[in-house]
Amino acid sequence: MSFLLKVIEGFKATPLPTQKEQISSELMQRIRSIQIKTSHIVTELMAGEYVSAFKGRGMEFNAVREYTPGDDVRLIDWNVTARMSQPFIKEYIEERELNVMLIVDVSSSGQFGSKGKFKNEISAEVASILAFAAIRNNDKIGLIVFSNKIEYYIPPKKGKAHVWNIIRTILNYQPEGSLTDLNLPLKYLLKIQKRKCIAFLISDFQATNYETNLKLARQKHDLVAISISDPRESDLPKLGLINLRDAESGEVLLVDTGDREMTDLLNVHEYEKRDNRKKIFHSMGVDTIEINTCDSLVEPIIRYFKIREKRH
Repeated sequence: MSFLLKVIEGFKATPLPTQKEQISSELMQRIRSIQIKTSHIVTELMAGEYVSAFKGRGMEFNAVREYTPGDDVRLIDWNVTARMSQPFIKEYIEERELNVMLIVDVSSSGQFGSKGKFKNEISAEVASILAFAAIRNNDKIGLIVFSNKIEYYIPPKKGKAHVWNIIRTILNYQPEGSLTDLNLPLKYLLKIQKRKCIAFLISDFQATNYETNLKLARQKHDLVAISISDPRESDLPKLGLINLRDAESGEVLLVDTGDREMTDLLNVHEYEKRDNRKKIFHSMGVDTIEINTCDSLVEPIIRYFKIREKRH
């Protein structure tokens, strides 16, 4: 059980508006701000990084041509060679256009943040950066919003208006479910996305027993896990007796933050949980990006792009 700090001095949670509500001017300004900010980040800081990291699904057949000395004999088209009585080889070109799926967790644990922004706001900004990077390079971008149910789905498309719709959906969505079930979006991805895609799973991963479906999704798609966390989830301030409420289950626990032994136990539990998750991801070949609400969200993404580029 991971308890999120609900009663911290100076911290007040504000529920998101529902999808059916009219978008307020304040929310519209937030959407516009994210759009401008992330567009600038992609243009100024990530030029070329995304393209270098994600080079395409593979090679697509283009044409056949006569064999010339030095060509790879494995590319010989034996049917054409037999008909023409001289060797011909198959020519391939890199298939540049990608399908990118953003799989975004909107469960109740995202409505927490101790450093100015909630985790779900960070998720929206991360999704925006990835969406603008994809659109800028003529890739299609889609969205799966989930909690302990599939909340919303937007099929992959191109265009800035489409990115606007994705950002608005993430920021303006009030989920019906409150818990986190990672099995559902992973199964849904396998169901709707028949061709290999780049899938970014953005969550705080407050869930268990999803390893089987994670492995299946990784076998079919290029899966990247983006973990969003807040420092107060592993480092409680010394405020005496406070109530901790699990944002998903609603369970409340009275904690004495002055009890060093107890707070150390909570911290160790949280660190071990994250470490075990990273080990599981690594064993399955799932890349991970760690983002904290109090740190830069751009630097971990760029760092990952550079690492991925070196691998290819």
